[in-house]
Amino acid sequence: MAQLLLRRWGSALATAATFALALVLTLTQPLLAQADDGLTTTETSGPAPSQAHGHSFVAMAVRRVAPAVVRIDTERRVQGSDLNLLLDPLLLDPLGDLPSTHQHGQGSGVVISTNLEKNRALVLTNAHVVDGVDRVEVRLTDGRSFTGTVSGSDSITDLALVTLPSGDHPIQVAQLGDSASLEVGDWAIALGNPYGLDSTVTLGIISNLHRSIASLGFADKRLELIQTDAAINPGNSGGPLVNAAGEVIGINTLVRSGPGAGLGFAIPINLARHVAMLLENQGEITHPYLGIQMVPLTQRRARQHNADPNTLLKLPERDGALVQKVVEASPAERAGLRRGDLVVGADHRTVDEPEELLALVEASRVGQPLQLHIQRGEQEFQLEVTPEAMPS
Repeated sequence: MAQLLLRRWGSALATAATFALALVLTLTQPLLAQADDGLTTTETSGPAPSQAHGHSFVAMAVRRVAPAVVRIDTERRVQGSDLNLLLDPLLLDPLGDLPSTHQHGQGSGVVISTNLEKNRALVLTNAHVVDGVDRVEVRLTDGRSFTGTVSGSDSITDLALVTLPSGDHPIQVAQLGDSASLEVGDWAIALGNPYGLDSTVTLGIISNLHRSIASLGFADKRLELIQTDAAINPGNSGGPLVNAAGEVIGINTLVRSGPGAGLGFAIPINLARHVAMLLENQGEITHPYLGIQMVPLTQRRARQHNADPNTLLKLPERDGALVQKVVEASPAERAGLRRGDLVVGADHRTVDEPEELLALVEASRVGQPLQLHIQRGEQEFQLEVTPEAMPS
């Protein structure tokens, strides 16, 4: 009797298992059919095709932006004045001029816009790449080459526009990102042609977002830079710094050599986009100018300076922009600014360091008076300075 019950129980379990398997197959067939029709379902979702084949996000980002990255070869004519003492007089031309030589340079750039109606494309690069050149040759990654024209340049921000005839075949344009949304630690990918090695890619992170170019020794520039440890070398200048999505977030411009080598710097794309628009519409940019050189002063530095019994000038023990030099015949000199004055405010805003004053001057207008709050010794007063256009 027990054996009969066991046989019947086993038969019932087998029947139930067979029914369950048939039910599963019946339910999954429509899902498989939907996947075959191209519909995405939870059951069939998986890694992106490029990731499935072992490619990284870097490869995906590079694939997106690389066709818009260009190589720029330049040529400028220079006089051999440094060699004139070594030259035979017979080598001079009949007019007595020194023989000229051709100096070649190389950099990078990125296509930021095209206009089919005007048959042109615009390439953004560094001003120092195309400064004073006689010829600009632009080569795309697909092998096409164009003779470009420098249509605008601004040495203060180290940005320039090169115009290309786009021809019958389209030129790919890079997608521009938002540098204001960056955070320290974000991925950074640098593209360019360092040392003439075409289509080179390096990877790093954003290591600082508001590095003043003045702190790097460039007193004639006005901008804050993105700092990255992605390798940037000579020839990378003007090429794009992109994020993990392949969007341009900066224009490579500087690399530190000597102590601290390995740090690269890029111009934020939000600034570059604004400058490019002005260069396209105006061809040049006017920067307001006061004519002073400044160094930062803090309470601690001032106290250390004043503690020296041999000091000739007592400094105010507060934060501000200390005037180190007043340029002759400048708006600052005409307004009465002196060496040793401490600028602690401008345009009704507090000034704690020179970069803050530079930003306010840059935001001012040529010919419109700017109110400066000055401390000179124990005396505080307001001084009105009228900015002029920065001399070339």
